[in-house]
Amino acid sequence: MKTLFLFFGLFVLPLSVFQTIEQDDSLIPEKEFPGALRVDGTQLVGENGEPIVLKGVSLGWHNWWPRFYDSKIVSWLKNDWNAQVVRASMGVNVSKGYLENPDFGIQKIQEVVDAAISEDIYVIIDWHSHDLIEKEAIEFFEKMAQKYGESPHVIYEIFNEPVDLEWSEIKSYSEKVIQGIRKHDPDNLILVGTPTWSQDVDLVAENPINGYSNLMYVLHFYAGTHQESLRNKAEMALENDLPIFVSECAGMNSDGDGPINWESWKAWSDWMDSKSISRIAWSISDKDESCSMLLISASSSGNWKEDEMKSWGKYIRESLRTDQTENRFFGN
Repeated sequence: MKTLFLFFGLFVLPLSVFQTIEQDDSLIPEKEFPGALRVDGTQLVGENGEPIVLKGVSLGWHNWWPRFYDSKIVSWLKNDWNAQVVRASMGVNVSKGYLENPDFGIQKIQEVVDAAISEDIYVIIDWHSHDLIEKEAIEFFEKMAQKYGESPHVIYEIFNEPVDLEWSEIKSYSEKVIQGIRKHDPDNLILVGTPTWSQDVDLVAENPINGYSNLMYVLHFYAGTHQESLRNKAEMALENDLPIFVSECAGMNSDGDGPINWESWKAWSDWMDSKSISRIAWSISDKDESCSMLLISASSSGNWKEDEMKSWGKYIRESLRTDQTENRFFGN
């Protein structure tokens, strides 16, 4: 029988566990919301200084899967999946993206953010771009900071996956966006993208951003493609005191498709647990690829049945629920 390793812990689950998935809210105890997040060294901590390891899921691009940008979905992900954090991925310079229709983009992001605040979980506002688009990013994040700067639930991810850009260019851009956010929000957590699809965290550690607090740096991986060599980069960054947040990851190849490499996934999961690193699984969408967690038959309001989820979605759901029965927010 094929064996699956848990996303958020060291447990092992047989495939048969996914044949009897039923909602059971008794598995998910309510815990006190940890409040405003801050960075202490390389560790994320809560308002009272307790270590925090956030674990949750990312919605797919808002422009292609707007039907999942709904308050009912956020509620389902919290109350059924036990997600501590959701990531709202706003497509920027793509078809039907923010640059084409900014009002729609803001509407979809705000629906998710408002729902997350209502549900008392964290939410990442993700500028989901591969290209440097400075003016519009500054304007967008200033709007978000003005609206949500007083909410401890909100995290800003200011550049998803930079491509074909030097760290010096990304750093200059990030400093300007951070400055815009800090005009209105002096202290909420900001996630900074890193070169080469948010992988070269070792290079960033040599020359991090100075003058601003409460920053973490983004690492993305897909376990089928990215393995020990990328973890070595991350190890070097941590050794140089660079705080890391894995805001996107999955078990298959970097194109989001192909078989799940469970051996590599377990190595990543064990490593993240050992370093107390927060992580977000990709993605709540219904594209014909293995990283999309749902089938096209899945409802736009949650309440997903087993036959509406792909194996990746079933696995992430079960691992979130199983790993966090003891405590909703405090990892490891």
